[in-house]
Amino acid sequence: MADETAGLRQAYNNHAEQRDQSGIADWKVEERERFVSRIMEEGGTSLLEIGAGTGRDSLFFRQKGLQVACVDLSDEMVRLCRAKGLEAHRMDFGRMTFADESFDAVHAMNCLLHVPSAKLDGVLLEVSRVLRPGGLFFYGVYGGKRSEGIWEQDSYEPKRYFTMFADDELIGIASRRFRVEDFHTVGMGEGQPHFQALLLRKTAEARTS
Repeated sequence: MADETAGLRQAYNNHAEQRDQSGIADWKVEERERFVSRIMEEGGTSLLEIGAGTGRDSLFFRQKGLQVACVDLSDEMVRLCRAKGLEAHRMDFGRMTFADESFDAVHAMNCLLHVPSAKLDGVLLEVSRVLRPGGLFFYGVYGGKRSEGIWEQDSYEPKRYFTMFADDELIGIASRRFRVEDFHTVGMGEGQPHFQALLLRKTAEARTS
């Protein structure tokens, strides 16, 4: 993501404090509750959050008893995570420095929206690499209709790059690297992209190249 990361990092640096003060939608609370319950049911103890932002969700997972590490491109987001006492690293989640099979679970809430479609499979391969066999991956993004590029109406500066997929296409992309355990959508209102939630599992048959 080298070509896209500089502008994306600056956009989130510029809006870090604003995002840290914002609330959380009820449906997002439900999504993370459902995910952490599944992790705990299966005896998982460690979680990586990629694109962790201000650390709000990572803090929630830690308070549930998980060992949590989080990564983000933004220096300011990493600072806010560390201020909450979290283990946080500034890192491109397409090239992470964690050892193979380090985590029982990976959480990605809306960060993969910013990955160009040509680079997405490589990012998913990297997520699979750091996830233990049988581990769970929550992959959440907005979509429903195919689109890609700089969002000219974006209120952030620099304006951010977004990639969205139709439901069937996203499921197909995820299936190349993981087994799809669940897929559902959450409506955001008429004329708006919906939220796509995938619960994925790393299997012994997962492709590693």
